Amino acid sequence: MKEEIDNLKLKARQEQKENKKLFARLKRMKGEPLDREFHQLHDEVFENVDCLECANCCKTTSPIFIPKDVDRIAKHLQMKSAAFQQKYLVRDDDYDLVLKTSPCTFLAEDNSCTIYEVKPKACAEYPHTNRKKMHQILPLTLKNIEVCPAVSRITDKMKLE
Repeated sequence: MKEEIDNLKLKARQEQKENKKLFARLKRMKGEPLDREFHQLHDEVFENVDCLECANCCKTTSPIFIPKDVDRIAKHLQMKSAAFQQKYLVRDDDYDLVLKTSPCTFLAEDNSCTIYEVKPKACAEYPHTNRKKMHQILPLTLKNIEVCPAVSRITDKMKLE
C-alpha cells in the first residue's frame, strides 16, 4: 500500500491525458448509468481497501468544514464554535473553511481519527465515489486520483470497460 500511495501523483500525471479522456466520456453519461458504474466499482474496490492503512487524504488534503461541522466538532471538544474555527481553520482561496495545517490535526499516529464520531461531512463522504449525481463532482474525482488509491483503482477499472 505504501508504494502505491507514494506513486499516486506520478501515476496520475503519467495517465493524465487518458484520465481526462475517460472523464470527458463519463461526463456525457450523466444520471443513473454513471452513478451505477461508480457505485458498483466503489463497492468492489473498497472490499480490498483499508483506509486506516493509508490515510493519505488526512495526510495531504483538508476537508471543507461547513457550519454544522464546526458547531458539532466544537461542541464535542467543549469549545465555542468561534474558538474552534480560530484555532484550527482558515479560509482558502475559494473562501471555504479548511484546516490550517496538514496532516490533519485530528489524525492519530495509527491513522485513526480522534474525532471520528463527529468528523466533517466531507470526511464521512470521502472519496465521494458512491454519491448520487456523480457527474457534478467529476472534476473533484479526477483530482482525487492523485490522493486516494481507491479512486485510482476505480479509474483503472473504468478504463478497462
